[in-house]
Parts: sequence; C-alpha cells; structure tokens
Amino acid sequence: MHVHEAGRRDAPATPDSAGVTFVMPVLNERAYLERAVRTVLDQDVPGPAELILALGPSSDGTTELAQRLASEDSRIVLVDNPAADIPVGLNLAIRAGSHPTIVRVDAHSELSADYTRRALGVLARTRAANVGGVMRADGRTPFQRSVARAYNSPIGLGGGAYHGGTREGEAESAYLGVMRRAVLDEVGLFDESIRRGEDWELNLRIRRAGYRVWFDPALSVTYWPRESWVRLARQFRATGAWRGELVRRYGRRNSLRFFAPPILLLALMAAIVIGVLQLTGTVVGWWSLVLSAAYLPLLAYVLLVLVVAIGPSGGTGWRDKLWMAAVLPTMHLSWGFGFLVGVARGARDTVDTSRLGDRNTPLP
Repeated sequence: MHVHEAGRRDAPATPDSAGVTFVMPVLNERAYLERAVRTVLDQDVPGPAELILALGPSSDGTTELAQRLASEDSRIVLVDNPAADIPVGLNLAIRAGSHPTIVRVDAHSELSADYTRRALGVLARTRAANVGGVMRADGRTPFQRSVARAYNSPIGLGGGAYHGGTREGEAESAYLGVMRRAVLDEVGLFDESIRRGEDWELNLRIRRAGYRVWFDPALSVTYWPRESWVRLARQFRATGAWRGELVRRYGRRNSLRFFAPPILLLALMAAIVIGVLQLTGTVVGWWSLVLSAAYLPLLAYVLLVLVVAIGPSGGTGWRDKLWMAAVLPTMHLSWGFGFLVGVARGARDTVDTSRLGDRNTPLP
C-alpha cells in the first residue's frame, strides 16, 4: 500500500534491481575514508552499485588512499573536485553516476549493512523523492564522545528529526539522503552557490516541487564528529554563517530552532554590556535591578548545560563531563556568531576550514 496525499506528487517508481549510485565528496579524510568506503561496498543492494568519490585537493594522503581503494574494486570511480566545495563535488559525482537512485554518503559516516535496502523499501512504499534516517554520532576520545552526545541531544542541535526523532513521516530535510535521480534532474541538483546547508536547500526545492521528503528512524548512519575543539568551533561558525545566508534567501521557511543560538549570543552580549554599566556605576538603583533580569536567561542556560554535562547524558568519566560542559556552549555560540554574520552580510566565501589540512591519524 502506498502512502500518499491528495494533491502531492509521487516520485517515479524505480525497480530496486535498476541499481544504486553512491556519491561521496572527500577532502582530508585519510583516517575515516577506508572504513566509510567499506560500509558502502558491503551494502546489501539487490542490483548493481557504484561508488563515486569526488576528490578535493587533500594534503593528508587521502587521494592516494582513494586511488588504492579504486584499484582494488572496480565499483569505485574517482572524479576530481578541485574547488573542494561539497555541493560541487556532489553534483560531479551524481553526473558521473549511471543508476536511477542516488545515495549520498559522507567520509565521516558509516552505513549499517541493510541501510540501502531498507531505504529502497521506504522509497517504494512512500513514493517519496528523498528518504533519510537518524544520524547516530559516536566518538572514541573523551572530546569526540562529548561532541557525539551533544549531536544526539535535543539541546545540542535543536531537536531536528534526524538527530533523534522516533516517528516516521514527512520531514523538512533528510540526513544524507537516498534520492531518485529523476527528481534531482527536475529540480536542478545541488545549488553550488551554497557551501553549507545545501541539503536543506535541495530538500526545500524538492518539497516546493510537490514531492515528499521522508524520515524513517529505522534508518541509521554512524557519524564521527570533529576531533578537536578548534575544528568544532570552525565547523559550527561556518555552518551558522551559511544558515544566516539561507535566512537571507528564504526567510520564514527556516525553522524557528535555527534562531536559538544567535538569540543566546545576543543575550550574552547584552549581559556583558549591562555588567560593565553596573560595575562602572553608570547604571544604579532601580534601573540596575531591572536590567539585572537580563542575567536570568543566561543563568538558566548555564544550569541546563551543567545538568546535561553532569547527568548520564554527559558521559561516565569526569573528562567526558568537563568536555560536555565546554562542547555545548562552543557549538551554540560559534553557530550563533556565524549566523549573525551571515544574516548581516551574507556568507560570501565562508568555508568550513575544519576540513582543511586535517592531520588525522589512522583509526584502530
């Protein structure tokens, strides 16, 4: 039985045996690439499959590793992505592929063995144009584990469905995504002028064309976050800047949850100004008391972060808990700063420098 609504368009039906093209943009991912590739090649796919790697100009040996993997398995195809931008690489890989279903994968992710087969079943049942599941962040070091817990928490990334949703149904966007090529061709592939948030923008166009984007919590992908505080801050600042750009372009179509981090940052800035005025004696008496109310939201936020960090969700070791207390405000404030800059002047040439010059070490 197909799931559909009156007035909504069904994506073209495609036999599972027609084949699947996996697309993966890659830049400085030597420590993660091989395991990510293996989980793709091990997928239980009923028809032919290929993996297109769009290689950016890596400096850590990623390109050499990709060449070795391609020489060992004919299903791997390499294309150059000299611009290093993710949407450019995705489009290059999609155009180089030959199958009617596109599965986006990430070098920092690992697929469960039945991920693609399940997704194909959901596409056939719902006739959606794009299907995604839950991003299960994980980590190995105390810092990376703390970032993973923040990703998996509604407090960390605002409670989007793919960060822990449990109810199947239509969605605003999809993590990575298993998509029908015919719909991608119709709406115009990824917008290469958007360096972050390109998936949200693509799914917006898919939905505006009348198709469904579908979330199924039975689909799960393991994601390995950034490994250092500096790289995390850079990543979230860039992501926030591009969300600000998307707000400039699409306004109220953006979810209200995207505005929480910049509001937090503005509240912090206001509290600092008020504190200076009070300490210098510029504001005294009743005015000082009234303005002190600005501290209450920040106090509530600090208490919330401490409760999350100290509680079971903060980890078992004291190092994990300390990192959790640092990771949450780093994510929120970096994202909020980037967002305000993006709204004020646009993202322009902002790039995610956390992926540049990455000195990864091989994983066990």
